[in-house]
Amino acid sequence: MQTAKAYIGGRWVAAAHPDQVLDVVDPSTGLVIGSIPKGSPDDVDAAAAAAGAAQPAWERLGAGERATLVKEAARRVRAASQELAAMQSAEGGKPLGDSEGGVLAGAGALEQYGELGPLHRGRSLQGGWGATDAMVHVPYGVAALLVPWNDPLAITGGLLGAALAAGNTVVLKPSEKTPLSSARLVELFDHLPPGVINLVLGDGAAGAALVEHPLVDLVVHVGSVRTGRAIAERCAALGKKAVLELGGKDPLIVDEGVDPAWAASQAALGAFANCGQICTSVERIYVHRSVAEAFLTELVREAERRVVGPPTDEATTMGPLVDEAQRAKVDSHVQDAVASGATVLTGGRPAPGPGFFYPPTVLTDVGDDMVVFQEETFGPVAAVRVVDSFEEALVAANGTEFGLAATVLTTSQEHAQQAMRELRVGTVKINAVFGGAPGGAASPHKASGQGFGYGPELLDEVTRTRVVHYGLPGRGPAPG
Repeated sequence: MQTAKAYIGGRWVAAAHPDQVLDVVDPSTGLVIGSIPKGSPDDVDAAAAAAGAAQPAWERLGAGERATLVKEAARRVRAASQELAAMQSAEGGKPLGDSEGGVLAGAGALEQYGELGPLHRGRSLQGGWGATDAMVHVPYGVAALLVPWNDPLAITGGLLGAALAAGNTVVLKPSEKTPLSSARLVELFDHLPPGVINLVLGDGAAGAALVEHPLVDLVVHVGSVRTGRAIAERCAALGKKAVLELGGKDPLIVDEGVDPAWAASQAALGAFANCGQICTSVERIYVHRSVAEAFLTELVREAERRVVGPPTDEATTMGPLVDEAQRAKVDSHVQDAVASGATVLTGGRPAPGPGFFYPPTVLTDVGDDMVVFQEETFGPVAAVRVVDSFEEALVAANGTEFGLAATVLTTSQEHAQQAMRELRVGTVKINAVFGGAPGGAASPHKASGQGFGYGPELLDEVTRTRVVHYGLPGRGPAPG
């Protein structure tokens, strides 16, 4: 059993109310493996105060010194990657190899922002002779980072790297489902000055208290649409900046003329990776009728090739869902689809025995009005609708409130260009469900969020732009 504490002002401290705790559960067994305090407003007050007190000195340290410390954190994370991966897998259920990949991605993001921070440039505008306007980036101050459970250390690495490199101090609030690995991660930042990074544990109440806190200037939330909308409303009312990456219902379009086996392998990767618990998982598949039969045959084969099991088993390629509530939600989407006329080709029922396992599931005859095509499922379900044209697929793909990302598998350059221009999402991926250039950004559309995540653009999001007008002494503007 592991018990985590809050980290405030450079010290590990007992919670203000230590009798109020939350259990941490291993999703592959359903057994309790640890506990955390249920953070209170008093804990949030202490963390925000520590961050606020440390911020001016951290900003004045300068971009180069901050970058050196951020890169040292990256080195420490790399050295501890196997330990961190094991902790993350135990509380989140990801297979160990996938989990370590996420940890190393977080380390890579820290390195990236350690390099980009000192290069973050402003602009200038020449006025009259002897007058210049400069636009410079300055930190917001105290940043609250609210991190989800599905890939916590990868996401935390990027957000911490950008916020710290830009001169903000941080209060980190991880999900109560995966807090133990986040607490261990924060230990690796103990070379930073006290108060620069702070950790508050707890559930949504602790996160809400952070959003409301008067010393918090910037809120970055990666998570559900419902929570993100509430945060956006409160930040708007309080005059705070909010950066939000929320849910997705990402479509995959399989065009005529593509290799069905290759397309199925891409669809399976997008739908089943991390048990479908990725913001950009493939959740809707539109396949052209000319390749549909062969595609579905190959997709079922791909689903049945997955080995579902505990993350510590080397043979496992897909672990459990994070908890029973998530498994029940996934199953409810599947059963609603079946009741509405969809057909289960494989999977479709919770696995028996301990843990929160759900098999890779393939559905066909899915209609656009079904819940499984309208609400985020966040589980290993490949839901398929057959279409008669590429244009029909584009129209259907745009038919939700979400706008995170979309993938198009096509041999047609014309269709690739058309998709790029017509799909109302932040990221359009052509012929690959995952990937992208190092340092690439993401800009969710519609209900999927607001603001850039990742890449150099995230540095713009975690800083304000200040305009400075320089003139010469004794030479003010000419009288009008």
